[in-house]
This record gives sequence, C-alpha cells and structure tokens, in this order.
Amino acid sequence: MSAKLDRRHFIAAGTTAAAMPFLLRRAAAQEAWPSRQIRMICSYPAGGQTDLLARAFGEFISRQVGKTVVIENRAGASGSIGAAEVARAEPDGHTILCSISTTYVMNRVMMKNPGYDMDKDLTLVSIIPGAGLLLVASPKAGVKTLDEFVAFARKSGKVNFGTYSAGSAPHMTINELNKQYGLNIEPIHYRGEAPMWTGLAEGTLDVAMGSYTAAQTVLQSNRGIVFAVHSKKVDAIPNIKTLPEQGATAKFFTVSGFTGWALPKATPQPIVDRLAELCVAANNDPKVKEVLSTFVLEPALGFRESNALYQRELPVWMESAQALGLEPS
Repeated sequence: MSAKLDRRHFIAAGTTAAAMPFLLRRAAAQEAWPSRQIRMICSYPAGGQTDLLARAFGEFISRQVGKTVVIENRAGASGSIGAAEVARAEPDGHTILCSISTTYVMNRVMMKNPGYDMDKDLTLVSIIPGAGLLLVASPKAGVKTLDEFVAFARKSGKVNFGTYSAGSAPHMTINELNKQYGLNIEPIHYRGEAPMWTGLAEGTLDVAMGSYTAAQTVLQSNRGIVFAVHSKKVDAIPNIKTLPEQGATAKFFTVSGFTGWALPKATPQPIVDRLAELCVAANNDPKVKEVLSTFVLEPALGFRESNALYQRELPVWMESAQALGLEPS
C-alpha cells in the first residue's frame, strides 16, 4: 500500500514539476505585460470616429506602458474582419480590438457567419457609451418636435428617412416609430453618414438620423432642423428633447451604441484589468479629452461597469434588431 502511495506521490510530484516551467512562464508573461509592441486592430477605416479614438487611446497607453501601440485598420464587413483577426490572436494582451456596438452586438443578427463568436471568442474590456443620435428634418418638412414629425408623416403618407446602413440604430428607430404611430416611414440606406447627410442637404430625404458631429454639415448651413435625440440628450443642444421625453415608448429608445475595446477570450484577467484601468485613466489625457469632446462622447468605463452596461442593453438591441426581419447575409 505504501509503495503504491509513494508511486502516486512520485508521479504527482513529477507532473507538477513538469508543469512548473509553463506556469512560471505564464505568470511572468502576465506580470511583464506588455513585453513587446502592441497591435490595436481598428475594424473601421482610418480618419473616422473609431479610428481617432483608437489612436488617441493608443498613444496614451503607449506612454504609460513604455511599448509602441500600432494602430492597424482592418475595415470591412461591419467590423467583422478586424474582430475575427483579434479573436484568432494569441491571448496574451498584445492584440487588442477597437470597434463599435455594430461589431459586438448587431453582427449576431445581421450575419450568418461573422467569423467570430462574441461570447466565446472575445472579452469586452472597456466601452465608451455613445452620444444621443440626432433626428434631423429637412426645413421644407416644417418639423420641430416629434409630434410635428408624426403629423407630417401621416399627412404625407410616405416619408424618406435616411440611415447610414441597414440594421443600424436609425433603421431600428424607423421600425419602432412605424409600429407605435402607425406610420409608413421608408428607410433609405446609405453607406455611411457623409452621403446620407448629403442626401438630406440635396432634398432627397425628408429626415435623416446620425451623430451630432457629422450632422454639422447640414445644421450649420441651415439645411436641417433637429427635432429629437434618440436616447440621451446632447450637451451642445440641451433644448432638444429625447424621443422618450416626447412620448416615444419603445425600449430601444433607452439604449445607445458604444465604442469599445476587446481582447481574445483566454487573455488572463490581470491583463484585462490592467488594460481597462489604462482606458479609464486615459479619460484625463488632453488629447483623449479633445477627441471625446469632438464627438460628444462620455468617458471610457471600467471592466465591471462596461460589462454590466453591455449585458443590460444587449437584449434590447437584439430584440429590436430581430424585429427588422432582415435575412442574415
């Protein structure tokens, strides 16, 4: 009996000893993060909001950790190309995804096979809650409130309402307004905000919906009038009420999109926590503050707050997206 016990103890001790180098290497890797250059994959084109946020936060992180943070744009397929690349990366904290809620939420509904599974392949680290999106009407519509818009839509019988993509927040807003008020608003989908706002300025659209910053092209030229904000007030135009404040009741009007950072799922929690701490600390950096102010965005949230918000709003996003009845591509 004792011989068997001794043999088992010997085998167990040998197994532990064999595993020790790996465990020590893993612990050392966590403690030393980052040990080399960091790749931050931005899944949208250079020059846009997501890219500028990635670069501002990347520069701050680089200064804090003493390693270069290289921003690589992997645009296309609603962010899924970049997300899939990060999902396949080594889970050691040296490859980070910077993307938006479309990538983290909407692709579940809009794509049959986006190339990654948000729940199984990625860990959300930190998010920046999105600003309220503006609903802007052409001056010829004579609309300044939601009630006036509903009256205009009923009288017109048909309204051309611009969105920056199928399945986007504006698309879901149209669907919810049609349901609540019995309207016949037709979504006109564009490839991005710039051509959408051009459509409103040229008179092709009756209404368009998008970000405060991008809408300045029509607001400053008096070719658009803001009559509502999607989910939360915008500090720059505090007199404009949100859709819920004006009587819209859909749960979707209580959530907003976000920009956020994620790591491969198996990344050790200490690295996840450290990156989240750096994102929060970046809120006080002058360049980061400038970018956040430019796009009227809130500060980045920590790991727990980010994931709590994500889990709270995810079912609402999913329900509204599925209600569109779109066939996944």
